Amino acid sequence: MSDLINKASTQLRELIKAALEKLIAEEAVPSVQIPAFAIEIPADKSHGDFAANTAMVCARAFKMPPRKIAELICDTVDLSGSLFDRCEVAGPGFMNFFLSRKWFSDVVENVLEEKGNYGKTNYGEGKSVLVEFVSANPTGPMHIGNARGGAIGDCLASVLSWAGYRTEREFYVNDAGNQIEKFGKSLSLRYMQLCSDEGQAVMKECGGDTEKICTALYEKSGEGQTFEMPEDVYLGMDIIEHAKNYFDLNGGSLAETEDEVRRKALVDYALPLNIAGLERDLKKYRIVYDNWFRESTVHEKGETKQIVDKLLASGKAYEQDGAVWFRATDYGMDKDFVLRRSNGLYTYIVPDIAYHYDKLVTRGFDKAINILGADHHGYVPRLKAALDALGVDSAKLDVVLMQMVRLVRKGEVVKLSKRSGKAITLVTLLDEIPIDAARFYFNLREANSQFEFDLDLAVEQSSQNPVFYVQYAHARICSLLANLRSEGIEIPEEADFDLLENSREIELIRHIASLPHEIDLAAKSYDPAKITKYAFDLATLYHRFYDGCSVKNAGTPELMNARILLCLAVRQTLRNALEILNVNRPEKM
Repeated sequence: MSDLINKASTQLRELIKAALEKLIAEEAVPSVQIPAFAIEIPADKSHGDFAANTAMVCARAFKMPPRKIAELICDTVDLSGSLFDRCEVAGPGFMNFFLSRKWFSDVVENVLEEKGNYGKTNYGEGKSVLVEFVSANPTGPMHIGNARGGAIGDCLASVLSWAGYRTEREFYVNDAGNQIEKFGKSLSLRYMQLCSDEGQAVMKECGGDTEKICTALYEKSGEGQTFEMPEDVYLGMDIIEHAKNYFDLNGGSLAETEDEVRRKALVDYALPLNIAGLERDLKKYRIVYDNWFRESTVHEKGETKQIVDKLLASGKAYEQDGAVWFRATDYGMDKDFVLRRSNGLYTYIVPDIAYHYDKLVTRGFDKAINILGADHHGYVPRLKAALDALGVDSAKLDVVLMQMVRLVRKGEVVKLSKRSGKAITLVTLLDEIPIDAARFYFNLREANSQFEFDLDLAVEQSSQNPVFYVQYAHARICSLLANLRSEGIEIPEEADFDLLENSREIELIRHIASLPHEIDLAAKSYDPAKITKYAFDLATLYHRFYDGCSVKNAGTPELMNARILLCLAVRQTLRNALEILNVNRPEKM
């Protein structure tokens, strides 16, 4: 696996150090410790392929003007046999270095040689990472926030795998706690409505049609209407459907039972269906998890009690007024918080602490990464403090906070109402727009940025649609190669890439070379949007190349062959970037 940008950067640092050591030996500069200096890639490539601030940071130590130091280094540095062609001094003492033609040729050759592995790196050094994302409430369908979290989490896991981590994907199923109590209450109320005289009348009026019955009950559930519902329940159509389906299977058998028994029976029926639905819908979205971890297992194994007992035993928690409190103020927080209430029930954070203890201690992952909504910003410090109190290095837990997304249609924001059941779900979104568009669009911006999803643009087949624009570049290369073959022009096995001297060719090759570097940056910053942007920029550079550098009419057979193989290298690089995003690579459009 090759990263020629990193290779060049590393070599340049050594070349500069060697030049400085020679200058010190010749007493051209004082014999002092060389300060740390930076090697960067200039935004303006007329300033070179790499720039170094060595002279600027050495000015004080050497007691010399930075430009004089830069001139001495450039005169002394030995670039013979290296990846660099020349060095120039700019401004007050910046040094700009220009890569050799061989480096650009090596880039194309490496892509063609590594094929589907091009871009993979060893940045992660084989460390194990568990990425938890979506973890939607299993009491209802997934919403648009889950759609964004799913795309970000899945693509981040892919980025980390390409960067050399051993990565697993996990869905945390909240199948215990208050939301399940609320779920049971909601199901029980809807079931009893169906069993009532009014409910029976509705079913008779609708001729037994499930969809009509559910719609009728839903429409009659407003304030002051036939089936008035309390505030602390779920009002979605899915709740009514579950209750109706259970009634169809079992009739009114639960009507005379105790409410607690009825709720449990209905939850036992509906919850597995919901969880299976989550898995099915996520697979449609091209997300397959390695693990589905149930919160209930934490309770069943007594791990919540063990966590609280450990904190009490270590003095990191204390009892007061019958409740157990965590000493959060010892960890920089404003006030302590409750772990176990006076009624013996644990607060929501305790199973979460036990779950993350399981991730980092029991299962021994080197790193745990969570994709969470921005409304969890106050929750994260609590969780980390509790882990530290348990002797777990909380730095092993990283949380990506994700802003919600706004859907836009015809320039207007689409209003959503989760409580009323009229929210656009993941499934309804994927019925409306292509999966490729959803996965690409939700990764257009970094997770912590506000984002508008244009539903009209997502289905538009034009260059204004980013995913179409990128996929078209891939299809354009495939069509070009197919047309050449149809005219009897075979794809060469090798070519002289030193002939690729046009500025559009150079820009294209330079960008191809940056894929491994961008993967490392995306892994380091937990930002798969860098790969989306990379793919878009690569498509832009290819379209510019295509419009300005004819392949078939290149002028000479040698240049034509070099450009054909350059197109192959671009196609491979695009394929690899889109594979990370799990977006299709069409050959025709």
